[in-house]
Amino acid sequence: MNLFFFGVYPYIAGTVFLLGSLVRFDREQYLWRSESSQLLRTGTLRWGSNLFHVGIIGLFFGHLVGLLTPLAIFEALGLTPQDKQLMAMGTGGTLGLLILVGLLLLIARRLGDARLKATTRPMDWVTLLWLLATLLLGLSTIAVSAHHLDGAEMLLLMSWAKGVVTFQGGTAASYIANASLVFKVHIVFGLTLFLLFPFTRLVHIWSGIASVAYLARPWQLVRTRR
Repeated sequence: MNLFFFGVYPYIAGTVFLLGSLVRFDREQYLWRSESSQLLRTGTLRWGSNLFHVGIIGLFFGHLVGLLTPLAIFEALGLTPQDKQLMAMGTGGTLGLLILVGLLLLIARRLGDARLKATTRPMDWVTLLWLLATLLLGLSTIAVSAHHLDGAEMLLLMSWAKGVVTFQGGTAASYIANASLVFKVHIVFGLTLFLLFPFTRLVHIWSGIASVAYLARPWQLVRTRR
């Protein structure tokens, strides 16, 4: 089970994430949108959406940098594994709380309005509740980490992530065989988000990435008819 979930499952989730997104963009471009409910009701949308998006973007890149940056770079910056763990607990906890408040506001908003509730699809609820569960698991890892501040388990998680991205699944899985259960469940829930991604409104994230290129597009030439 350890080999499957941490040595094989990351590639299954990654493949579905990439190929599923491509197929959906090719076949369902009219459904490729965030399906904003702002026109139905504004209310707490601004606060909920802003807190959620700021937190989730920060946490995503925090995980990316924290797990994949070589340890030598942190050492060159004068950071020990203990320092890095404390920094991860502080920033991760702060961003996680922002997401939690934003997510709860968004969920309460949909539950408290009949029109919003009626237009919320089953997959929207799956997405919201799965995000909430993944977040709560992530926040609970802070309490576990507080009992061992030597950074040892964090180094194992970094080794696992690097093993996965370098296609050494079997070796990667062995690194966290004895890791705390809460870390393992959090990772599986996080990977499953990538698996669910192409089948939800989360696909609009790709458009957000593409908007950077949109800003640098050449001018559109409009000519009058003759």
